[in-house]
Amino acid sequence: MSAKKVKIKVLIREYLLDEGLLRENLPDPKSTLEFGYAFSYPPGQNVQNMSVWKAKNKDFIIIVIRIKLSEQYINALNSLKDDKKLQFFHELRKFFIAKEVFFRIDLQNYAYEINNQIFLKKDGSISKNSFYKTVKQLFYCFMYANLLLSDYISGKVKISEGTPSFDFSLYS
Repeated sequence: MSAKKVKIKVLIREYLLDEGLLRENLPDPKSTLEFGYAFSYPPGQNVQNMSVWKAKNKDFIIIVIRIKLSEQYINALNSLKDDKKLQFFHELRKFFIAKEVFFRIDLQNYAYEINNQIFLKKDGSISKNSFYKTVKQLFYCFMYANLLLSDYISGKVKISEGTPSFDFSLYS
């Protein structure tokens, strides 16, 4: 592995370890990755699982959040009238486009993925600031999606049944 390849792998691992977020190395059964890490963000109790990876022969890393709705949310969405379920996913698409993130929505499986990429500098590095800006951007897209879902299924699922609740106010 070249020095640049090792540099970015070590750098991302250090960034995740510095903040106590690293969970595990991602398996690579097809040998298509230079590296991959699973991590949780933000630090603390209410976390979202994310991953970061770099494909071989690419000059960028990709940070990803994958969401699969639970049965209770699927049932709540399916109980909506007047194609509100499709309207929810349409609103989600518009939001992701406005936030300039990449996304994939799988309507059949009630799942979606939000991701973005960061291109490496010529020396094969990225700044910690740009890494965490992208992580935070994706996390807030995830949060908005949760809030939007809560609005659409309001009254269909009890809050105590697991509706995600996050409060990241600096003053709470």
